[in-house]
Amino acid sequence: MSDLVIRTVPMMGTVVSIQIVGHGSSDAARIERESAIDRAFEWFSQVEACCTRFDDQSELRRLCVRVGEPVVVSDMLFAPLHFALTVAAESGGAFDPTVGGPMEARGFDANHRTGTHSRSAGAAASGASFRDVVVDTAERSVTILRPLTLDLGAVAKGLAMDLAARELQPFGNFAIDAGGDLYLGGTNAAAEAWTAGIRHPREERAVIETIRLSNLAVCTSGDYERAGVATDSGHHILDPRANVVSGAEISSVIGASGQAVPSATAVASATVIAPSAMVADALATAAFVLGPVAGLTFLEQNGVRGVMFTSRLQRWATKDFNMEHPELDDAAVRRT
Repeated sequence: MSDLVIRTVPMMGTVVSIQIVGHGSSDAARIERESAIDRAFEWFSQVEACCTRFDDQSELRRLCVRVGEPVVVSDMLFAPLHFALTVAAESGGAFDPTVGGPMEARGFDANHRTGTHSRSAGAAASGASFRDVVVDTAERSVTILRPLTLDLGAVAKGLAMDLAARELQPFGNFAIDAGGDLYLGGTNAAAEAWTAGIRHPREERAVIETIRLSNLAVCTSGDYERAGVATDSGHHILDPRANVVSGAEISSVIGASGQAVPSATAVASATVIAPSAMVADALATAAFVLGPVAGLTFLEQNGVRGVMFTSRLQRWATKDFNMEHPELDDAAVRRT
């Protein structure tokens, strides 16, 4: 009997796969690993129920309607929101969890499980920013100063991955793949560091570079992700400072045909490696918006490794980002 246990479940608007390697092939050992995977997936369910903006009954949405008063919230909501606001301040607003209204206006308003649409009246035109959300760490309270819609999409999945990884830590060797964002614990079945591929931003099933990781998370923000459904609005990453689709420092230039052509510095993808998936996910989003020059400076200031590719596939990387180049069939973890 194999000592590999793997399960894949659609969650949080993507597909999540969890595997545990080793730890014995007996029935008892297998049941123990399956129970741990159950608990890991339960963290994804709890984080989604708390932090989604697509459900009017989530704690996040219930917080958004209580404008002008301090609201004591759960640890599960306070932690990612506080972190998101910190990244927003440090990035000068390039990352901002108050983009929910503009995202809704661009068609990103459907609950992936039910298909129902959720809108917050007036939120898209409010001109709100992260400065309109005040947290009190002592009281674990949040005060929203003006109507807005919070969006924790760039931190909630990472939080769920971190909580799931903590659940699986006693087993040592495991992999969590949440829509291409990875947390890789220990080693693979060959007792080697995990090999992960960074998706090619212009070729759907190709890998542009690979990395070897152990006990780290790697998350990517790309312009190929989640094109708008209700509007022809492009990808899902906004530059909150201008409320426009982000592509970085200069998003496009006008070519000879009169059509917009991506500039040399328009970012196509940003990948970050960090000990925490929540950190990697948020910083990848911020770097994507900031662009290759300011983005890499921001990553280095935060002590994480990262690599960015522009629309013309120019590579920009932090000084300590060492890469390998073996061929992979796709951008998933190589399971050896």
